[in-house]
Amino acid sequence: MSEGTEAFAPSGQVTALRAIAPARSGNIFEETIECLLQIVRLGIIPPGQRFPPERELAEQLGISRATLREAISELQSAGWVNVRRGRGGGTFVSRAPATGALHGAAAGGHVGSSTASGRASGGASGSDAGFSAVEVEDTLTWRRIIEMGVAEVAAGQDLTAPQRGQLVAAMEASRQSDMAGYRRLDSQLHLTWAQVTGSPSLVRSMVESRTRANKLLERIPMIEPNLVHSHEQHQRIHTAILAGDPDAARAAMAEHLDGTASLLRGFLAEP
Repeated sequence: MSEGTEAFAPSGQVTALRAIAPARSGNIFEETIECLLQIVRLGIIPPGQRFPPERELAEQLGISRATLREAISELQSAGWVNVRRGRGGGTFVSRAPATGALHGAAAGGHVGSSTASGRASGGASGSDAGFSAVEVEDTLTWRRIIEMGVAEVAAGQDLTAPQRGQLVAAMEASRQSDMAGYRRLDSQLHLTWAQVTGSPSLVRSMVESRTRANKLLERIPMIEPNLVHSHEQHQRIHTAILAGDPDAARAAMAEHLDGTASLLRGFLAEP
């Protein structure tokens, strides 16, 4: 797709955007930055595609336009998004996000802006420096319960033609991904399965599952044979969902999660 023809985020992404909406707390600025970064990192809005218009996005996230504008400005400074003015403009996800820390938040004097900077730069905080066996197992248990359930519920839906098209497109994008784009497109595929369940609660749970899992996955190497196996397992889950077979979808998802769990336990769990 050329630079001048990117479309807004598809309407099917609205549920996922709302699921990541920041909590209503005294740290709304920092939480908005974290929320926007989740949207980018999980591939809800892929590189090169633009966010919904400011008014619409603020409404979906339940925040003020001023807070949204301020957060976007910081992410633009850090290289995560690109704001274009004029006809065909908008806020676009950068194709190659920067990894440097944010500087504008500190200059603006925000309370807690160093936390926002750490999140936006992708850097690990002190508490994220390592994972105990208990933490790894907790994440894997959460993921197994949520994602197996999502696969089962998705396969039990009377899918519409647009939903089937959405599933096929997400599956094809994941299948054709290279090593660099795999994890983002993998997350997008799993989120698409959650979206077709029609349950906002399951979408929110999938967002949390993928966010927690990705924090672990970022700490282990990409292993090409494992990616081949994952593509094959994705295809089995995809086929079962389209065929309306909840038992097969649940079983295929269990196999998929077990393979990833073995890698994570091997690389991350402490003795």
